[in-house]
Amino acid sequence: MWRTIVLGLAALASACSTIVPRDTGPPPPPPTEAPRPVTPRPMQPGIPEDNERHRVALLVPLTGANGAVGRSLANATQLALLDTRNEQIRVTTYDTALGAPAAAQRAIADGARLILGPLLADDVRSVAPIARRAGVPVLSFSNDAGVAGNGAYLMGYAPAQSIERVVDYAKRSGISQFAGLMPSGLYGERASTAFLRAVERSGGSVTSVQTYDRSAGSITAAVGRMRGTPYQAILIADSAGTASLAVPALRRSGGAGARVLGTELWNADAAIGRNAALQGAWFASVSDSLYRQYATKYRARFGAAPYRLSSLGYDAVLLTVRIARDWRVGDNFPERRLTDSDGFAGLDGAFRFTRDGIAERALEVQEIKGGTTTTVSPAPQGFGR
Repeated sequence: MWRTIVLGLAALASACSTIVPRDTGPPPPPPTEAPRPVTPRPMQPGIPEDNERHRVALLVPLTGANGAVGRSLANATQLALLDTRNEQIRVTTYDTALGAPAAAQRAIADGARLILGPLLADDVRSVAPIARRAGVPVLSFSNDAGVAGNGAYLMGYAPAQSIERVVDYAKRSGISQFAGLMPSGLYGERASTAFLRAVERSGGSVTSVQTYDRSAGSITAAVGRMRGTPYQAILIADSAGTASLAVPALRRSGGAGARVLGTELWNADAAIGRNAALQGAWFASVSDSLYRQYATKYRARFGAAPYRLSSLGYDAVLLTVRIARDWRVGDNFPERRLTDSDGFAGLDGAFRFTRDGIAERALEVQEIKGGTTTTVSPAPQGFGR
């Protein structure tokens, strides 16, 4: 066929060459038309329209004192989208350091149907009513149970759950007498309440609970008030660093053989295994097995180590991707799916939201031993019906 077309064009050229055109002078210029005015499209506020993807807002601090944590969370959400190769979800980040209510209002005006964040409990309090009026659920990274409910869900690690888990393991290991060291303030008050309830449920007894205010000598004084009190294990509801300061005083004050127990705060300390004072201590937290793989990938992509709680951002995206399979673009987010009884899987293991909006997590118990941490009671793989 191509040969036929070529031969035809050659014949047409030969025939045309026999015609001698008359010299009529230069051709007249082509007619011109005045350019038609173009009406510019009006500028619309917010981000460009996107009718093919779900709009999801990430509300975290990108500047200020918590800016580094917020940026780590933002990086984690992007890594989750890349890992899942998801093209149905568009995540737009808003800086809560400039005002959390204003960030929420902008996100909703831009069409967000789900909010991931904020990080801080006070920001959740201010954002939740705005989101609730718009019918937009909030998946916060806070662990303050006081801000959960009415459309606000907490992804954060609840201290009450880690305390209950480690106390239950200690009781099953033969410990029946417990003591507690609690910092003053809201966290200490809630930890103390959770501790008393956990020991009571396990069938053990609490022989002493002392508080301290983190001032010089306050921990030592609190330990001194426990002298002569029998206990087989003591829960120190504080960071690993603070707990390690209390242990020498405990050993000198009659608690030489007591097992030290910690909370979920200890999992944020990457060097906890090398803390000599805490050798033999137990604490309950989410598993680190998948997190280590994530941290390696995060460092390779962003050139820095992630903050430990950045996994909450990653898991929030995994949850959203799973629900998006049954979420039609343009519709409201199907909030009822958040309380599926089977829960969700993520870097931090299995979790599900209770009716009060708090993430119930499958936790493991770790022991600090030989310069590292070892799992002595694995986390459940899921939730039984």
